[in-house]
Amino acid sequence: MANIKSAKKKTRVIKRKTSINRIRIGKYKSAISEIEKAIKSKDLNKAKKLFNNFQSVLMKASKKGSIKRKTVSRKISRISKKIFSKKN
Repeated sequence: MANIKSAKKKTRVIKRKTSINRIRIGKYKSAISEIEKAIKSKDLNKAKKLFNNFQSVLMKASKKGSIKRKTVSRKISRISKKIFSKKN
């Protein structure tokens, strides 16, 4: 346990930031699973409608530093390829 006042404050700050990051990562994961489910059910019209919200949620999470920018970019690229490719 922390003894110094600044160390006690730092543990409070870390606890608060961890909970906020978990919320952001939860939204990120639910957005991915929601769009993946639409793609697996072959409902591409629904997937296209969800894509803008999906992109927004992922970019917000990366902007705040909860998830790395390159990871988000890769996820968006792969999902858009599944939705908008000509063979579908």
